[in-house]
Amino acid sequence: MTVRAGIAGVGLLGPGLAGWTASLPALAGTVPYEPAPLVPPVPALLPATERRRTGPSVRLAIAVAAEAVQESGLAPESLDSVFASSNGEAQVIVSILDALHAPDGAISPTQFHNSVHNAAAGYWGIAAGSGRPSVSLGGHDFVFATGLMQAVAQVAVQKAPVLLVVHDVPLPPPLTALRPGEESFAMALVLVPGDGALGGLSVAYRAEATMAEPPLPAGLDALRAGNPAARALPLLGVLAGRQAATLRFALPETAALDVAISP
Repeated sequence: MTVRAGIAGVGLLGPGLAGWTASLPALAGTVPYEPAPLVPPVPALLPATERRRTGPSVRLAIAVAAEAVQESGLAPESLDSVFASSNGEAQVIVSILDALHAPDGAISPTQFHNSVHNAAAGYWGIAAGSGRPSVSLGGHDFVFATGLMQAVAQVAVQKAPVLLVVHDVPLPPPLTALRPGEESFAMALVLVPGDGALGGLSVAYRAEATMAEPPLPAGLDALRAGNPAARALPLLGVLAGRQAATLRFALPETAALDVAISP
């Protein structure tokens, strides 16, 4: 079965990728990709108290969500959302584990509510003034394909726009020894029924599929390999080049997601 959604807005942040519009030439391969340090921006949409409590992963998620929604022209409070992250707010998890090893074992209530996997979705709801339904997903190395499948399915079934946000930051020591990663990355899509101003997606689930990594412009392979959310890069590259293509993204076990992109 194939389901379809249009793309009305894109948000992007990564090393050397400072927003969707600024990143178009590098993603399309018309200029060389140049990595540069990425500092998660302060989420100006949040009230000061909540702003101080956010960690790097939440800040990235809110930034790309705001960019995609602004480009779409839709009201942020009107959108259902899907947030997908492999690692979540990793620094908070390590802080809690350290606290559990302390003599009193006391855990900060603020850290605890930031440790849950839907923390980014909760902060986005506050920032956007939204009470709309939201889904928060994991997915390990397959987090982008998992999130995209969920979001496109929602658009097809509910006939309503959906905001998809995929975000990940590297795990800090000592967890990085178990799950290496070096760079932060986040992207967002506003998906709509029918056609979107930036193109359309036709998505099909394959229970059994052979896999090959979609090609990328030089330099972006390392970024894709080092961050699960960055597996979105081939799709973003096709959108940047305004071309038609069909890509295959791995899902757990032998499954895959086939994504046909029309400009």
